[in-house]
Amino acid sequence: MLRYIPDWVIYLLALGVVLFAVFGTTPDHDAPPPPPEVFKEEGAMLPPASPFDERVLVQVTGPRDGVGTAFAVNEEGQWLTARHVVDGCDRVSLLVAPNRYVPVRSIALSDRYDLALLETTRSQNPVALDTNGDLRIGTFGYHVGYPQGRPGEAVSRLLSRSNLISNGRRSGKESVLAWAETGRTRGLNGSLGGLSGGPVYDSNGRVRGVIVAESPRRGRIYTAAPEAVARFLNEKQVDVIGERPEPFTPKSYGRTADAVRRNLQVVKVACDVQES
Repeated sequence: MLRYIPDWVIYLLALGVVLFAVFGTTPDHDAPPPPPEVFKEEGAMLPPASPFDERVLVQVTGPRDGVGTAFAVNEEGQWLTARHVVDGCDRVSLLVAPNRYVPVRSIALSDRYDLALLETTRSQNPVALDTNGDLRIGTFGYHVGYPQGRPGEAVSRLLSRSNLISNGRRSGKESVLAWAETGRTRGLNGSLGGLSGGPVYDSNGRVRGVIVAESPRRGRIYTAAPEAVARFLNEKQVDVIGERPEPFTPKSYGRTADAVRRNLQVVKVACDVQES
């Protein structure tokens, strides 16, 4: 038997909900929530790559229309992204303003890594790239880009190294960094597809890798290792210039991510494939 609840109790509860909705938000209420503390503190140094590292399998399919992310590495029109974002595309362009794309003039693909170099007429506000391998387990990582084709970001903690095994259209094996996702943009659910090619920043605002894969079921984000990024850029004789890092924090990473997208340090990549 249901107990009788007076009308005035229901009205009071409804009024409380309304007042909370009006006054209970803060100026940054639309920012991503701070992540839970999975790791209490940074721990041991990240060990070197090993054949015994966890294996992660990915299936590389044929090219199709889609979106990804890229970021500027200097002011000479050079951008870094993931190879699978642009491999096989008939036309690639970068979003630099609402509904305004600039064409990519040339694309250089890595033979060993899931990395690619894009060239346009100019770039600005390049990232401060740090390709040293001096990372510690538990380090915060801030992944910025265009998941699902919309502005978004995720925060994580460095977990380990993994061996990324690619099959399908392209096969290979490379050592990558595995990050445990601990938070993301409010309202961003499901796959982080479209974030590929974007940077992972550390707390000092320096980029430590390129996003190449995710495992939604396990809550993992995988990035190209710093040493792989360094080798690729050296092979392509790219001069990296960027000395204006913007620090990230677990409580404000949403606003900082918006800033680096707004100043075109991080941009959306559009891949067009002509129908055969």
